[in-house]
Amino acid sequence: MIEFKLSDSQRFLCLCIRHYNYLNNQEIRSLYNAVGDQKLFQEASLNGVVPIVAHALDKVFSGDIPEHWMAEYNKISQRIESYMNELDKVSSLLANNGIPLVALKNSGITRGMYPYYGACPMGDVDVLVSKKLFRKAHKVLTHENYKLKFRCPFEDDSLEAAEHGGGAEYSVNLPSGEHLWFELQWRPVAGRWIQPDQEPDADYLIQRSIPIEGSDVKLLSPEDNLLQVALHTAKHTFVRAPGFRLHTDVDRIVSSQKVDWSAFVKRVIQLKTRTAVFMSLAMAKSLLETPIPDSVLKELSPAKWKVKLMVAWLQRVGIFEPDAPKWSKFGYIIFVSLLYDHFSDLVAGVFPKSEIMKEQYHFKSNWLLPYYHCKRLANLVLLRVNT
Repeated sequence: MIEFKLSDSQRFLCLCIRHYNYLNNQEIRSLYNAVGDQKLFQEASLNGVVPIVAHALDKVFSGDIPEHWMAEYNKISQRIESYMNELDKVSSLLANNGIPLVALKNSGITRGMYPYYGACPMGDVDVLVSKKLFRKAHKVLTHENYKLKFRCPFEDDSLEAAEHGGGAEYSVNLPSGEHLWFELQWRPVAGRWIQPDQEPDADYLIQRSIPIEGSDVKLLSPEDNLLQVALHTAKHTFVRAPGFRLHTDVDRIVSSQKVDWSAFVKRVIQLKTRTAVFMSLAMAKSLLETPIPDSVLKELSPAKWKVKLMVAWLQRVGIFEPDAPKWSKFGYIIFVSLLYDHFSDLVAGVFPKSEIMKEQYHFKSNWLLPYYHCKRLANLVLLRVNT
C-alpha cells in the first residue's frame, strides 16, 4: 500500500470522485462544513472535477447545495450527452460498413457502465478499431464531415502519419452546437514510451469485447478495460492533464465490474508492464479507496526502493492541479524510465527492435536503422507536449 499526504481539501476531492455507490457521506459532510464551500469549489475547479463533486454533493445533501455546483454539472451533462449520441451514431455507421468499434477509457465507461453524464467530464471521445479497417473507418468519418486534425502542433495532419502513429484525431461540430475531438485508434494506448509489444493487440481486444445494450458500441472486457486505463494513466505519468481525475477510470471499472484478477495479473506480467500498472492501481486504492485486492498489488509490486522513489517524486511534483508545471524534460525522461520493469525493457523502449522500427517508419534497409533511431530519439526528447 502506498500513501500520500493530503490536505483536507484534497481528501474531500478524493472522497467525492469515488464511485457514486461508495460515497462516505459522513466524512464528506464533515469536511465540507470544515473547509467551506468556496474553498472546495475553487479546489475542484483547479482539478477539473467540479461536476463529479457536484454529483456527490447532490446525493450527500439530498439536492440542497449551492447552484454553482449543479450549474456546472448540468452543463457537462448536456455536453456529454451530445458526445454519447455522436458515439452511437458513428458506431452505427461503422457497423453498417462492417467495422466493429470499441469505446475506450472514459468514453467506454460512460457509455457502458456509469451513465451519470454530468459526472463524466471528458475532452474527447476515444475509440478503437482494427488496423486492417483503419483507412475504411477514416473514409466513413470524412464522409460525415470529420476533419483530420491533430491537436499537437508537432504532428503531421496526414492519414499516413496517423496510420503509422497508432491513430488519428478528428475535429467535428455536433448538431447540439458542441465541438468534439474524436480519436480513432488502432493502438489501444499508443504512448511514445510504450512499445507496440507492451500493449494488448487491438484485434485481440475487439474479439474479446462485450456489447452495450441498445448500441453498436462495444466495451472492453473488464480485465482488458482495467489494463488499458491503467496503462493510459501511466502514459500521463499519473499526474499530467487531465491528471487527478484519470484515477476515476480505474475506480469505476473495479467498482462496477467483476474482474478476473488472476487472468489480469497474468496478462500484465506477460506484457512486462507490472510497474506502470501497479502504480495506477495503488494510487486508485490509496486516493479513492478502490477495492483492489492487496494480493494483486503484492504480486505486481516492483522493488520497494522504486515504489518509494516514485511516490516521493509524485508527491513533490503534485498529484493535484494537472495544469500546473510538473516535470522538466530531463525529469520527465528519468521518471518515465522508472516505469519499465527491467533495464532491458528500458533499452528496448529507447531502441526498439528492427522489425518495429521498419514497420513504424516504413523502410526496409538495415543501413537506415541508425538514421531512424536518431529521428525517433529526437521525437521522444524534443517533440513532446509540455508537462
